[in-house]
Amino acid sequence: MLSDKSKSYLNLHLIVFIWGFTAILGALISLDALPLVWYRMLFAVVFIGIYIIYKKIDFKLDRLTLLKFLLAGFIIAMHWFTFFKAIKVSNVSITLACLSTGAFFASILEPIFYKKRIVPYELLLGFAVIIGLYIIFKVEVKFINGIFLALFSAFLSALFAVINSQFVKKHNSTIISFYELIGGVVFFSFFLFISNSFSLEFFQVSMNDLMYLFILSSICTAYAFIESTRVMKFLSPYTVMLTINLEPIYGIILAVIIFKEKEKMSFEFYIGALIILFTVLINTLIKSRKTKIKETQ
Repeated sequence: MLSDKSKSYLNLHLIVFIWGFTAILGALISLDALPLVWYRMLFAVVFIGIYIIYKKIDFKLDRLTLLKFLLAGFIIAMHWFTFFKAIKVSNVSITLACLSTGAFFASILEPIFYKKRIVPYELLLGFAVIIGLYIIFKVEVKFINGIFLALFSAFLSALFAVINSQFVKKHNSTIISFYELIGGVVFFSFFLFISNSFSLEFFQVSMNDLMYLFILSSICTAYAFIESTRVMKFLSPYTVMLTINLEPIYGIILAVIIFKEKEKMSFEFYIGALIILFTVLINTLIKSRKTKIKETQ
């Protein structure tokens, strides 16, 4: 029988594969980044709300906890916005490769937030990711805007993972996801309202886009969001972020298969991507060895 930690790690890989497909959907959907994220969160709230009612889960919270979840929702909403914007101004491969810096950001943020000592090998692996990205930057300068957007998205993703890792210790992952997504919808709705973006054209969505949004909001958001929050009960934010580095690998392979020539990059780009994959494999081996040592003690 697999332990809860092992099950969570395998489940995390499935989630990361789904997230890799999220980038493909982002490229297929014709909507701009902001309305895309707004629709994604709104539909996901509906799906999770139905699940909460079906499972009869208590969703009452005190005001302070509710406020924390809503604010965290703003962070994840901004992460998704910058992520999809990066895809629109560059491509899937560049955006996903840059997201791998999330592990480096997490290795810095976690000790700051929770006063833990910095683990040297985590920083080394984080720097290895940076080296991989440096190789990519050298040969893909034309995508500089997408690179910076994706890097900011990676930082927000790491920040969200560190914050959420504390929430899951006290609260149901479904409830956390529900209110965080509501927070994202509320913040973006306010911005869209004051910028007069809620026009007739805004709500005219093609059938193709609606189909992709349905997949994006149900499988890639509602399911993956709840499960990614739940696995944080058993895995550290750093392990979560470093495993997410596989998202570029899954996504890039899918992008090349689906979009063909549009996503084919230089040889150096793939060298950088392989360095990223290598850091994930090293982390897996180190974590596995540490677990075995603890079990034998």
